[in-house]
Amino acid sequence: MVKIIAYHVRQDEQPFVDEWSQKNHVEVKSVPFELHPETVHYTQGYDGIIYKQRSRLDSDGSIYQTLKNYGIQQLSCRSAGVDTIDFKAAAANNIIVTNVPSYSPHAVAELVLMQALQLIRHYPEFKARLDKNNYVVDGLRSREISEYVVGIIGVGRIGSTVAHIFHALGATVLGNDLIEKPELEQAGVLKYVSKEEIYQRADIVTSHVYLSQQNIHLLGQEAFAQMKPTSFLINDSRGPVVDTAALVNALEKKQIAGAAIDVVEDETQIFNLKFNGATPVENYNHLKQLSNVILTPHIGFYTDIAVERMVKQSLDDALTIIQGGHSSHEINFKGE
Repeated sequence: MVKIIAYHVRQDEQPFVDEWSQKNHVEVKSVPFELHPETVHYTQGYDGIIYKQRSRLDSDGSIYQTLKNYGIQQLSCRSAGVDTIDFKAAAANNIIVTNVPSYSPHAVAELVLMQALQLIRHYPEFKARLDKNNYVVDGLRSREISEYVVGIIGVGRIGSTVAHIFHALGATVLGNDLIEKPELEQAGVLKYVSKEEIYQRADIVTSHVYLSQQNIHLLGQEAFAQMKPTSFLINDSRGPVVDTAALVNALEKKQIAGAAIDVVEDETQIFNLKFNGATPVENYNHLKQLSNVILTPHIGFYTDIAVERMVKQSLDDALTIIQGGHSSHEINFKGE
């Protein structure tokens, strides 16, 4: 019987693991911890691996040699983001990497809509007033979505879904991506423009790019300086895409009006943990103190449909490769 080990499995994922295991007659062992050099030995005796985590597997690439020595030929990530992988080291050890690129664009897009509506209607500021028994509405009048220009940085599966939602609600939608989708412009859903035009025109700037070396601090001091003082930033992509220190500075100096942040730099030190006092990430503590900021702990993916697809698709890919087949979700390393 084929045996697969599933790393860092949450309780809400386990029923989907069990369903898949029974349906496919494959033994799947779930463990609650991440895949790192100190836990890789649990892989011995298994044919394949699925995992999901936000921290890199290791710092020097040696874990891939260990996996090769154990006979492992693949790594299936239960998410779209694969910045935890050293692709050069994986390729050197003949390890095939897969991800789940489209677990549910609607899951993230719906979170963007929720965040945008809360920012537009000044919910964080009203909440701060209510907490102080202040029920005055003056000074926080809203505009309606049809009056807004929404700028999307990264118009992939998620960004396209975001575009359709805001277009349907009457907003003007601008997009920027290295690969454009002419059908979106032809349907009148959005207009492709430069990032600079998005920064200068958009009332809401929302990020949906993958994390790469080029995208680290893509949204930083230079971008915030171009944005309108009435504009909002939403980041539901990857934490390092936004320069957190620059964001705090832009909010405090009122360069922008507010932000909704689901992912943040150094989030592995915060999310899925509990603290009696402040978190160990100082910039995050600053964001928590601002009344025009919405914070969530990386929940964009966290719906029933998305979680089920992430679990079952990663297991499908692992089994396909173990049995000598090819998955359409394989990520090919192309070098530097």
